[in-house]
Amino acid sequence: MKRNYTGCAICDSTWGNLWEEVEGERMFFCCATCVVQFRRLVGRIKEETGWPTLESLDIVGDRRGRTCVAQAGTETLSVFVTFNSDGELLRFETLGSP
Repeated sequence: MKRNYTGCAICDSTWGNLWEEVEGERMFFCCATCVVQFRRLVGRIKEETGWPTLESLDIVGDRRGRTCVAQAGTETLSVFVTFNSDGELLRFETLGSP
């Protein structure tokens, strides 16, 4: 899966040393909370769209909220998400075209 970050898969932090497999790919995360957030986000996107996999996921934002653009083939989905301190999704709002 193509991502727009070079650090942690969800927040781009470079501290930590946590590697987890998500969607068949080994990804770097700074902490366990980011792993939970990323997995919840990918799972919810797949649930909403019915896509079997995501080809790319661009994430912009911080702990107060993130705008995400997911792509599978020629289809895209743009959403705004927030998480609680345990990494659970609090808000998942579909936006207009990316």
